Amino acid sequence: MTILSFTLIILAGAFFAGLLGSLTGLGGGVVIIPLLTLGFDVDIRYAIGTSLVAIIANSSGAAAAYIKEGITNIRLGMFLEIATTLGAVTGAMIALSLPVHWIAIMFGAVLIFSAILQLRKKEDHLDIAGTSGLAHTLKLNSSYPTPEGEVHYAVRRVPGGFLMMLFAGMMSALLGIGSGAFKVLGMDHIMHVPFKVSTTTSNFMIGVTAAASSVVFFQRGYIDPGLCFPVVVGVLIGATLGSKILLKSGTATLRKIFSVVITFLALCMIYKGIKTGF
Repeated sequence: MTILSFTLIILAGAFFAGLLGSLTGLGGGVVIIPLLTLGFDVDIRYAIGTSLVAIIANSSGAAAAYIKEGITNIRLGMFLEIATTLGAVTGAMIALSLPVHWIAIMFGAVLIFSAILQLRKKEDHLDIAGTSGLAHTLKLNSSYPTPEGEVHYAVRRVPGGFLMMLFAGMMSALLGIGSGAFKVLGMDHIMHVPFKVSTTTSNFMIGVTAAASSVVFFQRGYIDPGLCFPVVVGVLIGATLGSKILLKSGTATLRKIFSVVITFLALCMIYKGIKTGF
């Protein structure tokens, strides 16, 4: 395979990863890492380093559009980033000492969990009477625009959401993913933030989380510019397009298709991990 054909394939895969990450809040790593490890037999630690750089690009491309539309809860995202950053640094240190086959198996398991969450019916929590005192003190309650007008919502269980973000940060660095499934789970199910706000705020947060852990991988030499360049370009284009699709149309069918693809990739990663490690 020539360098040109390799670059074009990586570019196309990165575009799909950026599109997926933008539409679901999962980050692009769920596609980038299987593409590199299964398709091109790249060492998983180099794939994780490349994925972390792609996640920063994905977050930058999608977050700008969501912030402009007024959907992202910036104050909530910045508060929760304290937890995800602490978790990311811890997870990066663990990832560099953990056997690669265990990382592959864990990656597959998290992907399956993410796919299941994508298929669940999402119900927005809009009861503004149940806010917590801490959320009120930190001014985390907010609103977002809809075709029917401004919708207000209240944030609950702030400590529980903070702990979930700590875990999400660890998983992000350990597996090279945005860990958007855990971030959305924390904001949507624990803190009762509306799903669209959870997804867009997750996109806003994953770049900071990835930046914290990518420093550790860069210091150890696991970030290859030759891999990162086409990935970043593809992810930026896909993330920008995905943000426009999410703002203008429903994505229920796309989520189902992506869930099937993610599950298939997850099973392949688990099989590879078992085959190489046992």
